[in-house]
Amino acid sequence: MTTDNDRAARLIHHRREGLAKGDPVALPLSVSSMFHLPGDPAGVPGYGRSANQTWEATEAALALLEDAPCLLFPSGMAAIAAPFFALLKSGDRILLPSDGYFASRALADGFLSRMGVTIETRPTARFEEGGFAGYAMVLIETPSNPFLDLCDLRAVCAAVRAAGGISVVDNTTSTPFGQRPLDLGADMVVASDTKAPGGHSDLLLGHVATRDADLMEAVRGWRGLSGAIPGGLEAWLLHRSLETLEMRFDRMCTSAQIIAERLRDHPLVRAVRYPGLPGDPGHALARAQMARFGFLISVTLADADAAEGFIDGCALLQPATSFGGVHSSAERRIRWGDAVDPGAVRLSVGCEPVEELWAALAAALD
Repeated sequence: MTTDNDRAARLIHHRREGLAKGDPVALPLSVSSMFHLPGDPAGVPGYGRSANQTWEATEAALALLEDAPCLLFPSGMAAIAAPFFALLKSGDRILLPSDGYFASRALADGFLSRMGVTIETRPTARFEEGGFAGYAMVLIETPSNPFLDLCDLRAVCAAVRAAGGISVVDNTTSTPFGQRPLDLGADMVVASDTKAPGGHSDLLLGHVATRDADLMEAVRGWRGLSGAIPGGLEAWLLHRSLETLEMRFDRMCTSAQIIAERLRDHPLVRAVRYPGLPGDPGHALARAQMARFGFLISVTLADADAAEGFIDGCALLQPATSFGGVHSSAERRIRWGDAVDPGAVRLSVGCEPVEELWAALAAALD
């Protein structure tokens, strides 16, 4: 059985497997849109919209992590959009989490609905209620973003498959080192590599992974014809960052557990959601299906002013949207329209030394 440690070790040396004597150890950056192409074009790169050596190497590294073929996309939303537009048709029904990433719902409401696709939603914590009969596709997000509710991945994916639908799991908050949806029965995984896989807030990318050859071929065809392809530089940056993902993710999750426990006990914190806390509603399920509890914490303070003061007043917090960087960051998600308390803060724990980070957080709270 391949372990996460096996994957982490192989990932660092993955490029070595295909090197010839004299080849560069670091992945070369290819930004060419054209290739030397005399005669029969079959079997070689032909045009930059369908092939690029840099992003193909990055896809191979992602495939090692996912234990499944992967396709790279220019953002996490492009990765989410790919199965929507490649696989759904007029008359289909799709189910989405009502408390998951808001942009997925906005995309479905704004564009799929105009194509004749019926959009329905459910809260993640009650996702199994009502069954899955009649849905062509079900998008699952666990832990949900931003409130970190969970659903039973194995049970939901099995039920979706039994009902004849396709299960697509957004695994952005967990990464393959935190949770492995394909191993739990998911048909497809989508993820934003802008977050922890990239980790340095300097790229936008996403990927789709699946072990179903027909689904992969459909998504590959849509990517090539729609032009939703990654850039060579971004792929190169991600390839570099993947080699340190396991190390960064381990530190972030370890620190998040410590900080969540201390936030839970702080008198000025009204509520904390973190799957690693024994009192969290999703804790038992998280222990069953997650390898790590993640680096995101949902913290609710007294009101919007208290939350903004906490974020702006902490020297080791970057006030910014997105998450998963080496720097800790935070924001009030209600400003984007999420159905959360005005004092709710999504805290992304980074790679700072944990005691120094906690001291800064506590000082800002106090």
